[in-house]
Amino acid sequence: MSAPGADGEPRRASRRFPLFTRDTARPEGGGRAAPGDAPAPARQWPILAVISLVGVGLLLTAFDVFRVGTLLIGVALIGGAVLRWTLPSVGMLAVRSRFTDMVTYGFLGVVIVLLALMVQPNPWLVIPFLNDTLHFTIS
Repeated sequence: MSAPGADGEPRRASRRFPLFTRDTARPEGGGRAAPGDAPAPARQWPILAVISLVGVGLLLTAFDVFRVGTLLIGVALIGGAVLRWTLPSVGMLAVRSRFTDMVTYGFLGVVIVLLALMVQPNPWLVIPFLNDTLHFTIS
């Protein structure tokens, strides 16, 4: 119910956004991944799994196992997209809406995996039209 205005008539609620926001809505699926009485790592296991795999991938990359390290980073992001799609609550892995998170994690993961497979020398994946495209645009 609205508070009455200066003339005693009830005021209608405004459809405009407030000038100052006081709170932020939690993303869909942003609740705990485990019950509240579980320890913090158990409640946030989805993001810890993704961050751990990315960390191992970065460590492998630092120790000159570049292709395997970057593949692991891409697979970790694809895994984050799958977790976001399948689990109802993923804790801090939920940043935006479910659809946006899935598309972002999945797209970045696939791009990183493809680039890791095509890295020189001795690429594991060769896409013939990319070489022709490069020669066409430069010459």
